[in-house]
Amino acid sequence: MPLRTIESLGPLAGKNVIVRCDLNVPLKDGQITDDGRIRASLPTLNALIYAGAHVIVISHLGRPDGAPDAKYSLAPVAQRLSELLGKAVTFATDTVGSAAKDAVDELGDGDVALLENLRFNAGETAKDAGERAAFAERLASFGDAFVSDGFGVVHRKQASVYELAELLPSAAGTLIATELDVLDRLTESPTKPYTVVLGGSKVSDKLGVIAHLLPRVDSLLIGGGMLFTFLAAQGHGVGGSLLEADQLDTVRGYLAKAKELGVEIVLPTDVVVASKFGADAEHEVRPSDDIEGSPWGSAGLGLDIGPETAARFAEVIRASETVFWNGPMGVFELAPFAAGTKTVAAALTDVPGLSVVGGGDSAAAVRALGFQDDQFGHISTGGGASLEFLEGKSLPGLEVLGWQA
Repeated sequence: MPLRTIESLGPLAGKNVIVRCDLNVPLKDGQITDDGRIRASLPTLNALIYAGAHVIVISHLGRPDGAPDAKYSLAPVAQRLSELLGKAVTFATDTVGSAAKDAVDELGDGDVALLENLRFNAGETAKDAGERAAFAERLASFGDAFVSDGFGVVHRKQASVYELAELLPSAAGTLIATELDVLDRLTESPTKPYTVVLGGSKVSDKLGVIAHLLPRVDSLLIGGGMLFTFLAAQGHGVGGSLLEADQLDTVRGYLAKAKELGVEIVLPTDVVVASKFGADAEHEVRPSDDIEGSPWGSAGLGLDIGPETAARFAEVIRASETVFWNGPMGVFELAPFAAGTKTVAAALTDVPGLSVVGGGDSAAAVRALGFQDDQFGHISTGGGASLEFLEGKSLPGLEVLGWQA
């Protein structure tokens, strides 16, 4: 059965439509530092506004411990959403209490309300299905229909993602439909040459992706903290760099499997090694097989791929027709260690075919480094969900909408 779309819900004028968005944006001192996820929600919200629905937006933000916490309030999101929609957004100061009920009752056709953080209620993320169902029932009492459009949470069995979709006529929004179309192209019908670029801190976070994509790709480029486990698996010293010693045998297996499949795994030939973790750290470029030859010996930390590696990665990326990238190449938040990530991002903007930035830290990195969303084929809003899809895993928030892997 195919994924149900908004059209399957019929005419929505005058109906209360609950929309599960992923508005989990980064905040600093109460200010939004990256509104990409809010912008990504606009097509679905505008379609519902145009249809004359009473739009009730729900989302989480951060990880409050099942109780109200001012630093995780969605109030700044309501203000930004209002600016981007060009119309007032009513903000309810609770999720299923009297403020939410009053906000919903006052909605007219095409009006929008945003309810407070779902995770201020312990039932949202409860392990007990009964607790989740009870919370979902209180949410469902506000609506006539449900649109799921928070791709970043569809891999979670949470009340607003799974149980709510069972209680009301439900469908996927345009954001989820777009994400699935792109991810399907990456797994089922990628145009060759196909390159996957993986970074981030841990190999263990990417094991499933590597296993599932190895038979499908032509090149696999490894950067970020995970590169040191690959180097150690080849017998190189990595100093004080991040290392998952328990994954060495697994990585050796992947290296052997890639060779058997004819897949090129491109590992760094040089690394930026630092004296400590910090923007003011002394640092120098070292060959990847001589990291411990730095002035800091076994205490030296690898914090970015080197310029030679970055140039090689860029060459492979630009020669590809399909590229998926997940995970920064280094500690891009610190200026001395951002060059590798910036070089890879720039190369992705030159891909003649489909270039996909896989959400999470990668999406934050490209924006922080000054790139615009429209310079890439697609920027995913769900890092974890994207990875689990590419691993071939079950995604309960999609299956409840009719999707089948």
